[in-house]
Amino acid sequence: KAQAAEAKAALAAACEMAGWEPPLVFETTVDSPGYRQAQDALAAGADVVLAAGGDGTVREVARALAHQRAAMGLLPLGTGNLRARNLGVAVNDLPGSIQAALHGTERRIDMGRLELENSRTGARSASNFLVMGGIGLDAEVIAATRDDLKRRVGWLAYSEAGIRLMPGPRRRMRIQLDDAPAQVRKVRSVLFANTGKLPAGIDFIPSAALDDGMLDIVVLTPRTVLGWMAVAGKVVTRHRKELSLIDYTRARKVTASTEEPIITQLDGDPTGPATRVSVSVDPRSLLVRAPDAGTGS
Repeated sequence: KAQAAEAKAALAAACEMAGWEPPLVFETTVDSPGYRQAQDALAAGADVVLAAGGDGTVREVARALAHQRAAMGLLPLGTGNLRARNLGVAVNDLPGSIQAALHGTERRIDMGRLELENSRTGARSASNFLVMGGIGLDAEVIAATRDDLKRRVGWLAYSEAGIRLMPGPRRRMRIQLDDAPAQVRKVRSVLFANTGKLPAGIDFIPSAALDDGMLDIVVLTPRTVLGWMAVAGKVVTRHRKELSLIDYTRARKVTASTEEPIITQLDGDPTGPATRVSVSVDPRSLLVRAPDAGTGS
């Protein structure tokens, strides 16, 4: 990954300066992207485990650290680095992120849990998440984003795929929030979020907070490019006027189900097609270290 060697050297120097033993380094692989390595770190007696990579790596490390006494620190070396942004960690300041991970303020934050079911294939899976999951267009965009473009322009690569895929049919989806009666809606995308800040300073979900024990659910229903432009305008300008094409709501659990399998994503990684997505919140289950000034909400 980008800056891996530089990050290892800088971290070792910071530990030496603090009078600590050299850090243990557990490298991830394609088949083992962080969960097992974080477990190994816990078994070795680590007080803080640093996730060096993108949001996918952070999610895997966090899964292992949930409900543990060890804290998680972040070295944002990925494309979006949404978890780091929402915690106030500087994504372009490696020395600063190392200092925050080693010496920052500790706080407990929520995690989400997402369960997927594909009734056509019988496949089932489950995972924790920190940023957001989704079903529909958002997942299609992530799956269609070109890796070579991501390496060249970073998070802007998602825009190219988004423009290509914007025009398209809405899907009929049954959505249930907490124990309220389910509603059937035609949607393009449903997002289940624990945080709301995106790159370029965009506050996609202003009400989202990291430690409020709630999920923020966003239902998007545009059918045309003009509709998407209206949604983008509302999000970027933070206009208070309600827009029927984007619906914000909050709940502790949500279920979305469809007749035909629809592609899903979790923290920016494709997670396959599903006919049923069940999401819940695991309140204050993860201990993190962040800069003193970061509010993360």
